Formats: sequence, structure tokens, C-alpha cells
Amino acid sequence: MERKATVERNTKETNISVTLDLDGSGTAQLDTGIGFFDHMLDGFARHGFFDLIVSADGDLEVDCHHTIEDTGIVLGKAIKEAAGDKKGIRRYGSCILPMDEALVLCAVDLSGRPYYVSNAEFPSQKIGDMDTEMVKEFFYAVSYSAEMNLHFQVFAGSNSHHICEAMFKAFAKALDMAVSIDERITGVLSTKGSLE
Repeated sequence: MERKATVERNTKETNISVTLDLDGSGTAQLDTGIGFFDHMLDGFARHGFFDLIVSADGDLEVDCHHTIEDTGIVLGKAIKEAAGDKKGIRRYGSCILPMDEALVLCAVDLSGRPYYVSNAEFPSQKIGDMDTEMVKEFFYAVSYSAEMNLHFQVFAGSNSHHICEAMFKAFAKALDMAVSIDERITGVLSTKGSLE
């Protein structure tokens, strides 16, 4: 069964399209107008073995906020749609990922209940043309649109680029684990019989 979704969202602030294949090979076609954000999404696709196409036309003349947050909303919806009825998936995923001096833990539960927790702090206010405060806004939007629990704990890190990149890559690895199929699972992995 193909686990792929295309989601579009058009507002007065942004026009965004995301195509996600959970069973891809890690290829990405990205055009958000924000170089560092494209770099992070490329790492997410590559390390999660997701095929990802993102096209975002946002009001960057204002700032990067709407483009990044709205991309998170659309990506979250694509994750939810591609995961389908969640039958046979592991549901949970986690990764502790080092990147130079940075060490980040990411844990995911595709529970159908949104929640976001993070202790991430960044030494700098910007990385390239992306405001570091947008990391929280992006992952918050993903977690709520995908209806997942998403937790980050940053154990070490003094370089904003390394911390952020470790977060995106750890999320990729954790999500890849959570959506992977386990043949031992009959139906969905829940005592309630439903992941909604």
C-alpha cells in the first residue's frame, strides 16, 4: 500500500504544497525561499528516508514566520494523511543524535493526540536567513497538525546551527521508526483499538 500524501494550503500570507512519501529513498525537492530552512528539510528527508517535495510562496518581505509555520502545518497534515489508519506501525520512535558538540533526543508517539515539549534554546537569534525562534513554531505546528506527541531534549550544544540540525535529523530518525511496519502488530498498537 502506498503511504504517500499531497497537501496544499493557500492563504493571503502563504501558498504551500507538500508531497510526502513515507517509504521513499530520501530525495527532496525544496523551494521555500529560506535557504537554511531548505537545508533542514533536506536533512529531514535524507535521514528519515522520506521523499519530500515542498513548494512555499510566502510573504518573506514581512519575515520568515508565516512561511515556516505554515509549512509545518502542511507537513504535519501530510504525515497524518500518509500514515493512514496506522495499522501495523510501531507508533513510537526515538533517537538520540549527536552533531559535534550538540546532543539531542527526539521522541515521537503517533497517538492521535497532539502535544509538543522542548527545552531547546539557541545562542543566536538567526541561522542564515531563519529566525531560531521559528524552530519551536515549526515543530509545534507539525505536532499539532499530525496529531502526534513530539518531545525534544537538548542535552548539549553551543552552536545554533548544530543544535537545530540535530533536532531535524533526530526527528527524521524518530519518525521513520514510528511509521515503520512491525509484522507482529495486528491492527493498531493501542489498548483502545484506535489511534485517534
